[in-house]
Amino acid sequence: MRALALFSGGLDSTLAMKLIVDQGIEVIAVNVNIGFGSTVDRTEHMQNMCDQIGVKLEILDLRELYLEEVLFNPKYGYGKNFNPCVDCHGFMFRYTGQLLEKYDASFMISGEVVGQRPMSQRKDAMDNVKSLSNYDDLIVRPMCAKLLEPSLPEREGWIEREKLLDINGRNRQRQLDMAKEIGLKDFESPGGGCLLTEVQFSNRLRDFVDHDKLEVEDIDTLKAGRHLRLPNGAKLIIGRHQEDNEKLKNTTSKKYYKARILDAVGPFSLLDKKATQEEKELAATFIVSYGKTETDKNYTVIFEDEDESFTQEGQKLPTKDEISKYLI
Repeated sequence: MRALALFSGGLDSTLAMKLIVDQGIEVIAVNVNIGFGSTVDRTEHMQNMCDQIGVKLEILDLRELYLEEVLFNPKYGYGKNFNPCVDCHGFMFRYTGQLLEKYDASFMISGEVVGQRPMSQRKDAMDNVKSLSNYDDLIVRPMCAKLLEPSLPEREGWIEREKLLDINGRNRQRQLDMAKEIGLKDFESPGGGCLLTEVQFSNRLRDFVDHDKLEVEDIDTLKAGRHLRLPNGAKLIIGRHQEDNEKLKNTTSKKYYKARILDAVGPFSLLDKKATQEEKELAATFIVSYGKTETDKNYTVIFEDEDESFTQEGQKLPTKDEISKYLI
């Protein structure tokens, strides 16, 4: 017997897999990459969690399909921000379910807990997720199974329902006690995890789609730097630190000029290729303002993809307050 698990890397999904592994069933952890899970690469962390409980990790890249099928037209709407959680979970189960035959697996599990999330983990919402999945009777939620109707794997005796749990609500003490009991180390503190539930990221995303079509390569640029909308609508992204600078430097998006200060230490930046000449000059002043610059010197900002540069006088740099009105 083998099962596929929707695996976020979090504590609940790790413990859910452990409950099934302890029943002698092989589990393959499937992490569905929709693009919005985190600002950092969590592969090493996820592999560590899987290694500790003896399961194999597979990563399923569904970013393009997620943009096409879910993000902008969810059947069950959004939460407080840009988060279509019910449709998202249904989407993950649907495409993971299509792998059952490939991996010779019989059912799927997840770490969902009744009452833990206000939008997607109410009983009715969990039923909606099952309906969207097209595999509704093959979904088991080990952490709260005793509070739900028995699934096919439980009814058929593939797994023992009595060894599953009845966790309810937002209190995670039972999960923490379980982690301690099995000696689980380096697990993440419980939290949201999805950028679409965050106000600032959602605002950036809404602003982006108001001005442009979102493509897969644009997702990472939304995660890094300060985001500004210039007077005629062009987008400027200015790195805040080295990690941001590397992300912006490595973008594959064709929408931007790559910009940097030639004669001082400063942020790596991206400027919308639709920028007017006036906006390019304004962007140069902003970029220099965030660099390690002095008021009595001139600095040159180069837009690499266009081989164009602007010289900016230090004493004419805008203040952070003046820049702030352009921040998204």
